Amino acid sequence: MPYRSRSALPESVRHVLPEHGQDIYKEAFNSAWEEYQHQKDREETAHRVAWSAVKHVYQKNADGRWVRRKDHK
Repeated sequence: MPYRSRSALPESVRHVLPEHGQDIYKEAFNSAWEEYQHQKDREETAHRVAWSAVKHVYQKNADGRWVRRKDHK
C-alpha cells in the first residue's frame, strides 16, 4: 500500500519526523514496495527500508527528537 501523501503515513512516522524526514520515508517506502512486490513480508521490508533511508539523513538527539545529521547537508 504505497503512501500518496504525508498525511497517509502511519501516525508513528508523522508524529516523530520533521516534514522532510516524512518525505524521505514516504519515497523510500514506496520504492521498496515496488521493488519487493514478490516478497512475502513486503510491507515489513518496505518499512525497514524507509527507516533506514531516514537514518541516513536524520538521527535522534539526546532528547529523543529526530534532527538532521551534522554530516549530511
